[in-house]
Amino acid sequence: MRFGSISYLNLLPFQLFLKRYLKNSSAKMGFRYKRAVPSRINALLKRKEVDAGFISSIASQKFKCTQLGIIAYKKVYSVLVLPEEEAKDPASATSNALAKLLHIKGRVLIGDAALKYYFDNQNAIDLAEAWHRKTGLPFVFGRLCYNKHGKAIEKLAKKFARTKMKIPQYILKQEAKKRGITPAQLLWYLEHIYYKMEEKENRSLRLFLKQSKKTR
Repeated sequence: MRFGSISYLNLLPFQLFLKRYLKNSSAKMGFRYKRAVPSRINALLKRKEVDAGFISSIASQKFKCTQLGIIAYKKVYSVLVLPEEEAKDPASATSNALAKLLHIKGRVLIGDAALKYYFDNQNAIDLAEAWHRKTGLPFVFGRLCYNKHGKAIEKLAKKFARTKMKIPQYILKQEAKKRGITPAQLLWYLEHIYYKMEEKENRSLRLFLKQSKKTR
């Protein structure tokens, strides 16, 4: 199986889960893992260069998807619009569309760079917060989707949804150092991210996909 994963901190718990899951699985020998930014994973899945992966939610309607997402309620802290000249983030598809839908002008910045910007500046618009103010709903930034190995991916998604991952201290320190933040900041950030999609999350996603079509 060829698996694509977004290379941001928001998926660190899933990445650790996947390593543990594969360690005890016969699938490990045939598993290949690709990390990239969301827009890149979208393209890889579309071209069938990966069989499954977390992709931008705006691209997910073209694929079969699990009930796992990258979700934030109110604030996300890593999807921002900065008070600068208007510009899209080439790594993103969903966030650019969300900023356009919400009529928010500025420079879109996502991922670990956005999180670092928040800790250093805090003078940007949080797109999850802006969406919540408009709708009262959480926002689904990404989804785990697939074009092959559906049974295996659905099983993996359900198991992760039931698992509470604890991040070892040495990994916390390593990952925080890479991003120029502290381990405490990393843990604080992950408290604002969750993954299981239920009624509100699915309703929010449907609303976003419907409204974003009108702005294209």
